[in-house]
Amino acid sequence: MSVSTDTPVSTKRRRSTTIRQNLTGWAFVGPFAIVFLALLVLPIGYAFYLSLFQKSLIGGTRFVLFGNYAKAFSDPSFLDGVWFVIRFSLVLIPLQMAVSLAIALILDIVVTRFARFSRLMIFMPYAIPTVIGALMWGFLYSDNFGPLAEIFESLGRQAPDFLSSSLIFYGLLNIVTWQWAGYYMIILYAALQGIDPTLYEAARIDGASQWQIVLRIKIPLVAPALVLILVFALIGTLQFFNEPKILQDLAAGAIPNDFTPNMYAYQQAFSLANYNYGATISFALGAVVFVCVFIFLFATRKRGSFMS
Repeated sequence: MSVSTDTPVSTKRRRSTTIRQNLTGWAFVGPFAIVFLALLVLPIGYAFYLSLFQKSLIGGTRFVLFGNYAKAFSDPSFLDGVWFVIRFSLVLIPLQMAVSLAIALILDIVVTRFARFSRLMIFMPYAIPTVIGALMWGFLYSDNFGPLAEIFESLGRQAPDFLSSSLIFYGLLNIVTWQWAGYYMIILYAALQGIDPTLYEAARIDGASQWQIVLRIKIPLVAPALVLILVFALIGTLQFFNEPKILQDLAAGAIPNDFTPNMYAYQQAFSLANYNYGATISFALGAVVFVCVFIFLFATRKRGSFMS
């Protein structure tokens, strides 16, 4: 039978030490927690509060609970915007993943100074602010004075107008692909660098070619990174806003105010001063994003990868 040697003094000292350690931890976490609450949690909570009300010239502001959400999910402008970003995602995300994976695989094989320089250059578009990047592409796409127009003019042909209604989808597709491909490439390249080189040596001893090593070793082992990229890309694309908003004035009517759900929410809140419905559109889009990501994660939950 063991006898406790703790005394009231030692117990009190231990308790005070624990309290002091807890306070020290909260002191480190506190500044971030304050900023997080003030700049994220409270604004989101206030926006949700606004979405539960409806303001009109006749009846004033009245509580409608989820009435605005019922209106949003029957609003053709919102539904058309959601359908556009879904279609855009179905084309953009596989393209981005294929481009970033191909580049990462090439740079993983090429171990020279040129490869280091190439990684930096490929990553550079992501480092450029979205506003500047969109304006640069708007200049490149210009059918009047852009370099693309001059090249086609020198060949005696008319340059394709990627800012027209018929080609704006592909113009934005190109912009966003190169905007994010470098970032995704870095993630995949880091995953490739974490693979044990002895696996490659064993495969070569067994007579595997470089292509077989890529298909049967490298790609399966970076599948978790591919899933991570897919989730990032899905969330970001469904919230598409920056590029079409910047190019809206240059696209001559090809990008309306309800082109994407975020643009529609921006119009309702800041152009029409309909803050309640603008907040509703934002949360309705958040619900769409949550459902899409949940479906994907649920579909890949067993193996943790869609590549397995």
